Amino acid sequence: MYRIGEGFDVHRLETGRKLRIGCVDIPSPVGSVAHSDGDVLAHAIVDAILGAIGEGDIGRHFPPSDARWKDADSKIFLAEAARLLAARGGRIANLDSTVILERPKLAPHIPAMCATLAAALGCESSVVSVKAKSAEGLGAVGAGEAVEARAVVLVEVRA
Repeated sequence: MYRIGEGFDVHRLETGRKLRIGCVDIPSPVGSVAHSDGDVLAHAIVDAILGAIGEGDIGRHFPPSDARWKDADSKIFLAEAARLLAARGGRIANLDSTVILERPKLAPHIPAMCATLAAALGCESSVVSVKAKSAEGLGAVGAGEAVEARAVVLVEVRA
């Protein structure tokens, strides 16, 4: 049986913070404001996987009110989502994602993101797609005040 999950995340950007996207540190004067490492793409992917298997969202499993997750590496979240999927006899058949960010440009970092995400999820990098878009100057993302990510995952689960 196949199931689809959709994930979304957005984080405010602030000068002097670290920018981590897809488990890759991106050189930038601004970074995500968040309780954990602020990896907007990893968080959207976790939500997509959890949604596909009916496990709620990232906040249910890793609440920002829990001090254990302060500055936590999102690879932990990805690994747990993958573990829950595997516990149901599931695997990722396809993962498609988009990061919307005005600057810096992400294209040079996409191969590393795909490889690192696949490793964290325990899947082949050939099933992981990361795309980068700008907001063409529109809204908070376009003004350079925020970063957004969307993810869709197709999982195969043994019936």
